[in-house]
Amino acid sequence: MRLNSLAFRLFATSAVWTLIVLPLAGLIIYSLYRDDVQASFDSQLKKLVTAIAIDGMSGTDSPTPPTNRYEPLFEVTHSGWYWQIKPIDGQAADTLVSASLATTRLPSPFERKFPADVTGTRWMNVDGPNDEPTRIVELIETLGHDDGAPRYSIIVAGPLDWLEALVSNFRYRLAIALALTGIGLAGVTLFQIRFGLLPLKKVEQGLADVRSGKAELLHGVLPSEIAPLQVELNALIQSNQDIVDRARTQVGNLAHALKTPLAVIVNEATDEQTAFAVKVREQAELMRHSITLYLDRARMAARVGVIGRVTPVSEVVDPLIRALERIHRDRGIAISMSATGNPKFQGERQDLEEMLGNLIDNACKWARSEVFITAGPSGKIGKSGRAMIEIIVEDNGPGLTSEQRGRIGKRGLRLDETKPGSGLGLSIVTEIVDMYRGSLDLGASPRGGLMARLELPAP
Repeated sequence: MRLNSLAFRLFATSAVWTLIVLPLAGLIIYSLYRDDVQASFDSQLKKLVTAIAIDGMSGTDSPTPPTNRYEPLFEVTHSGWYWQIKPIDGQAADTLVSASLATTRLPSPFERKFPADVTGTRWMNVDGPNDEPTRIVELIETLGHDDGAPRYSIIVAGPLDWLEALVSNFRYRLAIALALTGIGLAGVTLFQIRFGLLPLKKVEQGLADVRSGKAELLHGVLPSEIAPLQVELNALIQSNQDIVDRARTQVGNLAHALKTPLAVIVNEATDEQTAFAVKVREQAELMRHSITLYLDRARMAARVGVIGRVTPVSEVVDPLIRALERIHRDRGIAISMSATGNPKFQGERQDLEEMLGNLIDNACKWARSEVFITAGPSGKIGKSGRAMIEIIVEDNGPGLTSEQRGRIGKRGLRLDETKPGSGLGLSIVTEIVDMYRGSLDLGASPRGGLMARLELPAP
């Protein structure tokens, strides 16, 4: 998953959102749960203090210990659960306490000036007899529940560490649950992204098939959201092909339209032997060469880069070998080919035929007995940023000096007039190679002759 990919952007967005939402949701759930537990704990304390106030303050002479124990831990020394009935207003009465308090006493929120809530209840958190955190609830009640009777402080206390343990245990389990939820959401998100973007992978593979020549158009059923993209891409591919076809037709029409007038001019000038006629024939010949040159370039420019044009090298070389061996059979020239894998040229078949035909034919003309052809991946990246294939044509002829190798390739230049040809072969090869942004290097072959190394784009 690359940093600049759609998949990474979608996953990162979802991950950031998850990292924000889950902790926030966990904090809210934890706060709500803590509030509920606290409310439940306070409700229990209030029920106990109310019951003790009703039971212990029913007499008319003095408070009495509650007959109902309500909470068994009131009888366990320093259990954390305590009750206390204490006189206030300076009365000289005894203080009643639960067995769990033993000889210790609880502080009074009333005496410490803690305000009462709307129900007349006071709350306070203090350290208990064993310095444990304790929550105290207090009611101020009169003896016999009569107005004007002596007042007493009725207190019930419960352990806060029990409350904290309950909340802490919930917090731990909540953290585990949210972490597992986050991991699950990340996995589901990753699957969703992969599954959702799978059609784009199919489009990528389809375009690669079109570019490599395995298919002419994008095929397959795509989701409705990107189906218009498939239609537009197919229309673009077809439009590209139509433009190339029209260009070829126009180039052919131009060639035919110019050849006939030129032939008439040359024929008319041939009948005359004047200096003017000679000059006309000379310029007409130059025009014919220029027309041929630029029409060839126009044809090549129209073909270069056409989507889906892929040519297997062996399909071009094999017929050329058979044809050239027949042409040079009187000299006994043997042509052999060695290919690594199945190298393919990203371009038009006739362009590859033109290049290899010239190179192999030139090698046959100069070879003593053998021509060797090697093809395979070059392992290099070309000027266009694409992988390249390498085709090497060698012969065992006399070869050329470095000065001669620098001169050949110029249009119409021939090093040996005894050999047949027009001197245009290597020039044409160079022009086609340049069109495809490849390279042609000439060097000395280990076999003794010339070695032509041709590098062309691969699909």
